Amino acid sequence: MRRFGLIGKTLKHSFSKSYFEKKFADEGISGCLYENFEIPTIEKFSDLINNTPHLAGLNVTIPYKSDVLPFLHWQSEMVKRIGACNCIRIKNQNLEGFNTDAPAFSNSIRPKLKSHHECALILGSGGASKAVRVALEDLGIDYLVVSRHKKGNEIGYEEVGEEAIEGHHIIINTTPLGMFPNLNEDPPIPYDSITPKHLLFDLIYNPEKTRFLQQGEEHGATIINGFEMLRFQAEESWKIWNESQVLAKR
Repeated sequence: MRRFGLIGKTLKHSFSKSYFEKKFADEGISGCLYENFEIPTIEKFSDLINNTPHLAGLNVTIPYKSDVLPFLHWQSEMVKRIGACNCIRIKNQNLEGFNTDAPAFSNSIRPKLKSHHECALILGSGGASKAVRVALEDLGIDYLVVSRHKKGNEIGYEEVGEEAIEGHHIIINTTPLGMFPNLNEDPPIPYDSITPKHLLFDLIYNPEKTRFLQQGEEHGATIINGFEMLRFQAEESWKIWNESQVLAKR
């Protein structure tokens, strides 16, 4: 039995387990199991690896995408560039780190981009935010990062006024604000300044429409949630985990 799973601190909101269980059933994939592995701290990660037999691959979610890096034996160029890992392939007891966040984000937002979408506000500065920055750089879109704990060129939420909203027609929420079960939370930005020219992207997929997206929609903005991004990530993870299997059969 090949075992796969998701590591994170709180996984009640996770879509990965149900997605892979359905995938295994629909595609007749046997001999595979996908599990949620909640760990209270990253220090418990080694115990998980050592005490879970037949473990072949893991997805990584908040808050461990950057914390997991010291445990990896190999990192892809994308992981090195972003400084975060969301997919681990376990091969001959070696942990190989990948990041599918950036290509998944690009794949999801590209169909909605218009010529005036030249600048973006990225809300949050964690691992997902780093992936979004790389994706925007590759798409040729300028960005400004908004953080509660600003550093470098970042700005604080108190600095996001009407001018900032008007000058950035893409607004991306990479924070967990509004994620189930905290449905009444949203990033503190002036939503009244949003217009039909704006594109709001929330990496959250549960609920389907967060308060962040609801308020954008009320002002005529185009909105995207994180479901397609997660679906793309799941399929990319499956390809990564099975690459060695495919190579072995050649």
